[in-house]
Amino acid sequence: MNAPHGLSADADTLNLMKFGIGQPVPRQEDPTLLKGQGRYTDDMNLPNQAYAVIVRSQVAHGVLKGIDTAEAKAMPGVLGVWTGADLNAAGYGPLKTLIPVPNRDGSPMKTPVRHSLATDKVRFVGDPVAFVVAETLAEAKDAAEAVMLDIDALPAVTDAREAAQPGAPIVFDDAPGNICVDYHYGDTAQVAEAFAKAAHVTRLRLVSNRIVVCAMEPRSAIGEYDAATDRYTLRAGNQGAFGLKHQMADLLKIKPNQMRVLTGNVGGSFGMKGSPYPEYAGLFHAAKILGRPVKWTDERSGSFLSDQHGRDHDFDGELALDKDGKFLAVRLTGFANVGGYLANVGPLMGSMGVTRNLAAIYRTPLIEVATKVAFTHTSPIGAYRGAGRPEANYFMERLIDTAAREMGIDSVEMRRRNHIRPEEMPYKTASGTTYDSGEFTTLLDKALKFADVAGFVARKAESKARGRLRGMGIGDYLEVTAPPMKEMGGIRFEPNGDVTIITGTLDYGQGHWSAFAQVLTEKLGIPFHRIKLIQGDSDLLIAGGGTGGSKSIMASGAAIVEASDKVIDKGKQIAGVALEASAADIEFRLGRFTIVGTDRGIGIMDLAERLRGGMKLPEGVPATLDVSHVHEAAPSAFPNGAHVAEVEIDPDTGWVEVVKYTMVNDFGTVINPLLVEGQSHGGVVQGIGQALFEHVVYSEEGQPLTGSFTDYALPRASDTPSFRLDYHLVPAKTNVLGAKGCGEAGCAGSLPSVMNAIVDALGGKHINMPATPERVWEALNS
Repeated sequence: MNAPHGLSADADTLNLMKFGIGQPVPRQEDPTLLKGQGRYTDDMNLPNQAYAVIVRSQVAHGVLKGIDTAEAKAMPGVLGVWTGADLNAAGYGPLKTLIPVPNRDGSPMKTPVRHSLATDKVRFVGDPVAFVVAETLAEAKDAAEAVMLDIDALPAVTDAREAAQPGAPIVFDDAPGNICVDYHYGDTAQVAEAFAKAAHVTRLRLVSNRIVVCAMEPRSAIGEYDAATDRYTLRAGNQGAFGLKHQMADLLKIKPNQMRVLTGNVGGSFGMKGSPYPEYAGLFHAAKILGRPVKWTDERSGSFLSDQHGRDHDFDGELALDKDGKFLAVRLTGFANVGGYLANVGPLMGSMGVTRNLAAIYRTPLIEVATKVAFTHTSPIGAYRGAGRPEANYFMERLIDTAAREMGIDSVEMRRRNHIRPEEMPYKTASGTTYDSGEFTTLLDKALKFADVAGFVARKAESKARGRLRGMGIGDYLEVTAPPMKEMGGIRFEPNGDVTIITGTLDYGQGHWSAFAQVLTEKLGIPFHRIKLIQGDSDLLIAGGGTGGSKSIMASGAAIVEASDKVIDKGKQIAGVALEASAADIEFRLGRFTIVGTDRGIGIMDLAERLRGGMKLPEGVPATLDVSHVHEAAPSAFPNGAHVAEVEIDPDTGWVEVVKYTMVNDFGTVINPLLVEGQSHGGVVQGIGQALFEHVVYSEEGQPLTGSFTDYALPRASDTPSFRLDYHLVPAKTNVLGAKGCGEAGCAGSLPSVMNAIVDALGGKHINMPATPERVWEALNS
């Protein structure tokens, strides 16, 4: 093993070689989690806590005429039953959306008020209307069943396209036609001109089906109120304690310093746990009245109803091309479902999210997106792994494959002709984003070779000999990561000799501890196993954008790098005293401060030990190496890649099996390839799930027909092949690490590659997701 930069293989160098940036370090969290020693929210129990159960509407749409709580209140162990009237009287605020998407005329979108508990109407099955608190969970459940709801049922609408039609049942009186936002982007006249002069126009109806998030850990929360300090503490799984603290303070109408959010392990979120939920206000209301903590944990059946769902977009897509297959314009016209209420980012995905990502890696001169974002009588829609990015790539890639087939041009060649070239960087897209880097054609060619596309004909023949139809599809994607946000980078040297990173992002399965520790090891040479991570205590944070949008390593990584520079600056002054030299003559390298031109020096850990021992320092010299820093912004980056999927279809049953899957990605600088591989696998599997199995179905009355795992199909290990993964890395120029993010890219590549493979196996016949056996069989036999 060679030492980097020509250094000797001493302990500091070996630490860097094994645990620095680019090394496949196993997740530090895993030994604890795999032994069942994690602390998820439901594992937490406080002294004297009570238990809450939510009473939910079993009607999708109706007038809430009355709630009879008398019997429930009289039942054994019941401490209280509260309704929306009680919470409104207490003065709590409404739940808010954070993304103000404007209408096409510039006017603001419709934002109907949502209180934590319904008072006038119910608007989806699962809408919370009351909550019961009792001494035990069993007593709370019994009492909740005794709460009687008087609901005058009304007609419901569950499909966004139907909700926007005249005469559809109205969700909110102050949102005429059920339209939340009439969104538009692009120059209509220019786009129309491009389509008019096009040699060929491809048109497809493209649906991104509604998804239940199905996180490993159902939502759970404990609300606690301390009357002595007038402070509230929320223990709940989430995506960022700092942001949730401020949103909860706004909901409860208190000052931010009165709210503390504590988070332990989080078993998945994918966007769903990124915001306050109605249950939280009720927990605090009861905790304050009762003077004791109140705990609530959802059951899986409740999660299917009450968690924010994902996707649910329905577009008519059009691609205009010249005679050589060059793109002239792309146009999407359609509908996005936001459900019965606005989630915190509900309007984003089908509007600005799709728009920003539609150009992908192609020179597309003109883009037009027109979306009617509509309310329906369904569970609210929130962010779900990619939040508009996988959808946009799916729409574009399906249009490209179809156009190539219609024009008789090889689909790979069509992609190559339209790729943005490296020499064109930085490249400003028609959606207004500016790409800083990328080698898209080289990456695609590498993926095709890695996938052995040349051998596909033989594999197809072999499948045919077994009575199977084989197809191959490409997903050539690019996604725009989340926009800039402030992020904390705290570094604290502990009394026991450990070093703690404090960050405002939050790990809900990604493995931040290892990746962030690798950055700190690389920068300061601190022994990897002495590094700890604090991320889930809002009292210790001074900023934090949370985790989402594949931005964590860019935001927290940059914050750690900048904080490390501050540690080095302070360390040089302190080391100057220790070494009896001027701070200007001190240099830092591989965890060691030395006098320039000599071998006299002191390691950073030894210097920290000297400080803990009471080292005497002259006035003006820092007394600690600790740093509390805020990184101002991590600009968006552009992860991209090419995924190649091969499927087999049983023509007798319509069953689809993904039999071969290859991906080559450009994630810029990869901090930990082992973590990136895991994130890539997870994203691909979620994409396969949406493409083949997952689909929320409602009856005409708004009743969910896929309300449990009996009816809602998740992909299993047997539904996925062994993945082959490689990289073509082009470091980003927009952040100090050169990273591009990876957490959601798997979905962006797998949706189009799997569906293009299915259509290829069907001989070019278009079907929408999910490609269930029934749909595939119908396509084969229609």
